[in-house]
Amino acid sequence: MIRSMTGFGRCRETVDGLDITVEIRSVNSRFLDCSTKISRSYGYLEERVKPYLQSRGISRGKVDVWIGVELLDSGSTNVILDDGYLKGYLEALYRLRDEYGLRDDISVMSVARNTALFLVQKPEEDVEKDWQRVLVALSKATDAFLAVREKEGSALVEDIRQKLEQIEGNVTKIEALSAEDIAHYRERLAERIREALADCQITPDENRLLTECAIHADKVAVDEETVRLRTHITALRQILDSNEPVGRKLDFLLQEMNREINTTGSKCNDAAIAHLVVDVKCQLEKIREQIQNLE
Repeated sequence: MIRSMTGFGRCRETVDGLDITVEIRSVNSRFLDCSTKISRSYGYLEERVKPYLQSRGISRGKVDVWIGVELLDSGSTNVILDDGYLKGYLEALYRLRDEYGLRDDISVMSVARNTALFLVQKPEEDVEKDWQRVLVALSKATDAFLAVREKEGSALVEDIRQKLEQIEGNVTKIEALSAEDIAHYRERLAERIREALADCQITPDENRLLTECAIHADKVAVDEETVRLRTHITALRQILDSNEPVGRKLDFLLQEMNREINTTGSKCNDAAIAHLVVDVKCQLEKIREQIQNLE
């Protein structure tokens, strides 16, 4: 399934007394740029997030992951005083008061503003167990994230297919108009020569006419370009049917298609063909803009 590079997924789960919230969002990027923010006390799990997303098939995009973990039951967490630090801190405050004659406003609340006095004791960290807890929410958020990417990717692919049909129709018209131009060239050339030689009563050299027509046909023939265009269109459709990241392949293929249509436009002087060439170039540009969103 071809995916867009933009998406969003969110999940909130309660696991073993932990309230875990995961949000994943992404925008376009040439490569995979994964940024993870996780609650400070679980920062040791951050390095596991990107490999997990890659294992789920996410290969391109600027992906931002936010993971919030809150403890619902604080019974297993103890807050204690650092007695040694507290004693030294109070002695420093008393000295500051006595030696400098400062107003005595030393109280529990004023002293408690120094958070370094408190030590938080938590159960010993179990990295693997904590990761499995977070993974419950992360996996579901990733499911939602990928679903959004796939839905948008399907819409983009359908739009590209419609544009390819328009391009293919224009290529058919260009081939027909080019063939008509070559066929009518001999008649137009002969007519101009007859008009120029009418007063001199000179008969045009048929062999020379045929030579000039052959030279013109070689200059304006676009069958090689249109054949390659059709080959590229077929290849592009095959890529759209694949189940792997395709953005870079499509970008390269569009460059080749632009080259062929530009060559076609430079060969043809017919106004109708020129109009069709411009339309094809416009459709290719629209496709190029669309594939910038594809993974």
